[in-house]
Amino acid sequence: MNYDTLGQVVEPLLTWFGKKRRALPWRVDTDPYHVWVSEIMLQQTRIEAVIPYYERFLQVLPDVASLADCEEEKLLKLWEGLGYYSRVRNMKKAALVVMEEYQGEFPDTYEKLVKLPGIGTYTAGAIASISFGRRAAAVDGNVLRVITRLLADSHNIMDEKYRKEVKSKLEAIYPVGEEAAMLTEGLMELGEVVCLPSGMPQCEVCPLEDLCQARKKNTMLDYPVKQVEKKVKEEKQTLFYILDEKGRLALLKRPETGLLAGMWELVSAPGHLNKKEVEKYLQHLGLSVISMEAMSSYKHVFSHIIWQNQTYLVRCHNLRKKYIPSTKTSEGREIIYWVTKEQLQHEIALPTAFKKCMAEGAKRGK
Repeated sequence: MNYDTLGQVVEPLLTWFGKKRRALPWRVDTDPYHVWVSEIMLQQTRIEAVIPYYERFLQVLPDVASLADCEEEKLLKLWEGLGYYSRVRNMKKAALVVMEEYQGEFPDTYEKLVKLPGIGTYTAGAIASISFGRRAAAVDGNVLRVITRLLADSHNIMDEKYRKEVKSKLEAIYPVGEEAAMLTEGLMELGEVVCLPSGMPQCEVCPLEDLCQARKKNTMLDYPVKQVEKKVKEEKQTLFYILDEKGRLALLKRPETGLLAGMWELVSAPGHLNKKEVEKYLQHLGLSVISMEAMSSYKHVFSHIIWQNQTYLVRCHNLRKKYIPSTKTSEGREIIYWVTKEQLQHEIALPTAFKKCMAEGAKRGK
């Protein structure tokens, strides 16, 4: 692949970005903590959705020291709704390293940044270039889309070797200082608002239109090429929105490893159960059922698994114990906790996978 064209993109892209850059809260300054928080939040999440989370997060945890000191339940509650909770857990781990090894100051090189927990090559490149003006490219899906269209490059963008090659070729044409930050953000911006991922790209307003090989051939939608073998597993389960006489909700803690590790969850059973099977299952848990009603079914899609959820609202007698032994005695899931509406609102973070059941259960259970 001939990468010579890359050397011609810097000037027009910097000029365009200087005029067209959007006003986003994390662009107010180049503080590495602010850049880091925004980049982690923006993984797998739309900008519009991230803004209120970002502003609330910084209001509660304004610096790396406060993040390092934050209790996990409070941290997860702040993150509630963003999903991929391992991201914020790794952020706390990284914050502790920054405090202990770097005296609270972010390391200023790509090589040191990429060694921090949860900071991969993309995030390390973003912080290094935006906050410290280093020649470090941040290569994500947006940037790869721009580059493959620019060069009419049919390489598989899921190939890690190819990603490294693009990063290396970009860094060879990178400026330093403020322009390094602008080039990183300019490439991101171009992929987000002009060289769009779905639908026809807005080539007529693109600063790189005259350089773009795909535009010349009218093959923009042929790129990027993304080939990935993804085996998606489907699991059927029954979710229970269980209330006791005081209106408290039954929750479990998930295992510390695996999917949604260590998160709160609704009581569930494998498979899709009918009402007789539900009653038998809950009796086996030690619950004395007062009433139950079937609610809506829905699916929740993770990256590698799909949950097919069947749901029930159940009212039951609390056994006046601090906990109820359940049949799920492996991996630390043997205790059912009873939580109040106030705890749900202010203290406990529930993954998005349970939100539809939660919303319907709360409405019906009034």
